[in-house]
Amino acid sequence: MASESTSSTSTPRKRSKWDEEDPDDAAIRQRQQPSKRSVRTRSRGVRPPSPVRSESHPATASRPSRPLHSVYVPPRTHHPSIQPSRSVYCYERLNQIEEGSYGVVFRARDKETGDIVALKKLKLDEEKHGFPITALREINALMSCHHDNVVRIREVVVGDTLTQVFVVMDFIEHDLKTLLTLMPSPFLQSEIKTLMLQLLSAVAHCHSNWILHRDLKTSNLLMNNRGTIKVADFGLARRYGDPVGVGGLTQLVVTLWYRAPEILMGATTYSTAIDMWSVGCIFAELLLKEPLFQAKNEIELLSMIFKLLGPPTSSSWHDYSTLPLAKTITLPSPQPHQFRQRFHHMTTAGIDLLVSLLTYDPEQRISAEEAVHHPYFSESPLPKHPDLFGSFPSAAAGERRRKPFDSPSAPVRAADYKLLTEVDLP
Repeated sequence: MASESTSSTSTPRKRSKWDEEDPDDAAIRQRQQPSKRSVRTRSRGVRPPSPVRSESHPATASRPSRPLHSVYVPPRTHHPSIQPSRSVYCYERLNQIEEGSYGVVFRARDKETGDIVALKKLKLDEEKHGFPITALREINALMSCHHDNVVRIREVVVGDTLTQVFVVMDFIEHDLKTLLTLMPSPFLQSEIKTLMLQLLSAVAHCHSNWILHRDLKTSNLLMNNRGTIKVADFGLARRYGDPVGVGGLTQLVVTLWYRAPEILMGATTYSTAIDMWSVGCIFAELLLKEPLFQAKNEIELLSMIFKLLGPPTSSSWHDYSTLPLAKTITLPSPQPHQFRQRFHHMTTAGIDLLVSLLTYDPEQRISAEEAVHHPYFSESPLPKHPDLFGSFPSAAAGERRRKPFDSPSAPVRAADYKLLTEVDLP
């Protein structure tokens, strides 16, 4: 910090700008100089400044330099400066993992620590209104949710231009969607229970922090080789306690196959129940090893839901008739749900949990906190410890499943082979 010196007959003393008197303080001092007849008052709760003693004016030796009844100006304090973001060139790019609607994800190595991370490059090239709200919501949500089953954000780094912004997160080897496709056999019941408990715990944590994920699906659930899953991709997340505009919440949320029926019916207000419907779809996908509702459009999806759950009634969905699209949908004839026929290997407790998650009425749908304590998780087989999960090759890391060794073929003619005793050994 630059400093200046004052000229004097004595040794010059360096002064900083902190020694200069504030103009407002000087004005107050000049305006509020006490007269000789003024009565000194003592301000409550404010300690008066130390008196300045003067040998030339003994009558004013105990008089304070500033009147006690003047405006109190707190002393200036020093605040630490904001540190700039690191450069993306602190990381070595290894390979591209995926590209979504909100950015491109790369696998990279920290040049200082050697840690393998995931770099998400935000799509800012076509932004005309500043930093995208989806990126701000994702960063804010990830920084608000500190949980073992939520992907951790490490930092935000920048490139050479204003459109090169990267979110640095932990690298996780798999996503559940790819894993379910490549696995030779489905997860065991004990493993499904472990995965579901982790998912429900993470969702309960997000909801307790007033955050809706709004895009829960198997491709957004990452899993490492130690049996731990991490909820990722908070690009559609938002705080559901925030004020909602005149138009309400958008229906353009949640990937179609995991979208709750109230959104399909045009509801403009919704809550944590939409995430719980998605959790139910993920639960069914783990059991079936394929998505539960593989529909091409909203109408086909509603038809599939009506077939599995039976059409909604006034008892199963109290507010159904008030939804915007209720009068445009022709309901099929009443029929019981088909959960037992579709999941014939499930226990009664397992069916009950699935039905509780895939419930029409969002008010009756089970919450994440309640689902964690469902009897399904305490019956046999018990959840498997994550450390006992098998490992798989990581597609994100460019690994491939090792091919089995080809056994050598049997000898064709004995004359083509020599016995070990016929070979000259050194």
